[in-house]
Amino acid sequence: MAAFRRSVEVGRVVVLNSGHKAGRTAVIVDIIDHNRAIIDGPTTGVHRQEISFNRVTLTDVALKKIPRTIGSVALKKAIIKQGSDAAWQQTAWAKTLNQRQTRANLTDFDRFKIMRLKKQQRFIVQKQMAALKKSN
Repeated sequence: MAAFRRSVEVGRVVVLNSGHKAGRTAVIVDIIDHNRAIIDGPTTGVHRQEISFNRVTLTDVALKKIPRTIGSVALKKAIIKQGSDAAWQQTAWAKTLNQRQTRANLTDFDRFKIMRLKKQQRFIVQKQMAALKKSN
């Protein structure tokens, strides 16, 4: 059984689960008690706020050596310097969220074009497989 890797700590990047900012990331800047924390996301448009841990999910990404109650300007500089936004975008989780968002924004014609491309791809693969079977 793997060890628990995502501890609640100052500097931990979280993903908001609910509300109009759902799917955006923020950083824990202070821990209030065992149920709540203060988060801030200056690069993602999440304002500094108190939030319950039930409304966020901890990620594997964390900023190092962040003081408690760091200001938004200093936090933004630390995020840019340590590259936590880029580290988050490289995770499979972030890619899945982006893919869901992209698919949700597709029009009917976009879905039709994708269906046509998939049919063409299947035809090419089947043609190659038939040629390989025939040669053996």
